Amino acid sequence: MAAKVRVGDTVQILAGKDRGARGAVLRVDLGKMKVVVERINLVKKHQKPSTANRQGGIIEREAPLSLSNVAVIHKGEKTRVGFRTVDGKKVRWSKKHDEAIDG
Repeated sequence: MAAKVRVGDTVQILAGKDRGARGAVLRVDLGKMKVVVERINLVKKHQKPSTANRQGGIIEREAPLSLSNVAVIHKGEKTRVGFRTVDGKKVRWSKKHDEAIDG
């Protein structure tokens, strides 16, 4: 399946405790249909001391969101994403603005 949301895209949260918030995509997992957004859906994790983190304690980190709960932002507005072939290349297409998102 082609990725409608890519790393680095700005997205808006459509549902959940952070509804309406915007952030950049850090990771996309198409197998699980999950996306991790910067500073969104923060959870507290108890971490044991290790060589990487000597002190341990409670850390905050981003938890994955369902891919269906985010919308790509294009030209400052949320839009649905489709695909078209332009000059022999498959590009992501903004349905709201009827133009290519990238490329």
